Amino acid sequence: MSAPQPELTDLELERAEETATDDADVPRRKGWGVGFWLAVTWTVLILGLSALAPWLPFVDSPGAFGDFSVEPSAGPSADHWFGVNDNGVDLFSQVVWGGRVSLFISLSVVVIGFLLGGLIGMTAGFLRGRVDRVVSAVIDVLLAFPALVLALAVVAIFASDGNAVRPTIPVIILSLAILSVAPLARITRGVTLAFSEREFVTAARTLGAKSTRILRREILPNVVPPMAAFSLVVIAVVIVAEGALAFLGLSVSAPAPTWGKLIATGRLNMEASPHLVYFPAGVMFLTILSLNYIGDVLQGKMSVREGVL
Repeated sequence: MSAPQPELTDLELERAEETATDDADVPRRKGWGVGFWLAVTWTVLILGLSALAPWLPFVDSPGAFGDFSVEPSAGPSADHWFGVNDNGVDLFSQVVWGGRVSLFISLSVVVIGFLLGGLIGMTAGFLRGRVDRVVSAVIDVLLAFPALVLALAVVAIFASDGNAVRPTIPVIILSLAILSVAPLARITRGVTLAFSEREFVTAARTLGAKSTRILRREILPNVVPPMAAFSLVVIAVVIVAEGALAFLGLSVSAPAPTWGKLIATGRLNMEASPHLVYFPAGVMFLTILSLNYIGDVLQGKMSVREGVL
């Protein structure tokens, strides 16, 4: 006969139930969801097409001649998946090349904002005092200033040749990078303020670690993940901002226009050929939606981890 099992007390039963409930909730909390993976798949697809555009056999080069065997502005077909524009140029190829330019601008802007905003935000959040007050005041001014007006001013200053404004990719990157520094600096400052009071930072100070070492070894590894998640949202915002500049005729021109430029050009003939707007706008919309969704999910995951710690 087996030995009799000891009976559990009410307190032990209650704790066992709580543990079982917590264990049952772990998969739900750690799950990413179907929407997240769909967003990741779309983002990887767009990045892959944009990066490999020069070598893909089904993507025409920006300077390729139009297909004169079809009517101008013809709709989708087996040979032209998104149709053609009024010059017979394949619209799918233009969307792929437009994504290449738009994503290059957006990623460049975020890298600049990540480096400058991260440095400024970490410095202000760690040093505090007068430095923090001055930096916070400058950030508030930049965030309060109308973003589009500031971008237009930068483009007008650096892209004007006296007779007309001819923006180039570096000018567009510069104008939008100025807008990305303030929000990234504010996020970095807030995260730095939170982590600078943690026990491991206090212990490092007690052991005599220098401020530069604390920033590099203790603060930076905890600041980078939330900044990276927020940067995905910033990329989406930059794509929209570039589209706004394109509608005003202040974005880069052919032979490789951006998504915003394609939409701005196609709207002139939208009633007769709506595909000229719908396809680039649809691709742009799905990309922005995917980046926002991925960024939101990642920020939520990081918030949960911080709460557990």
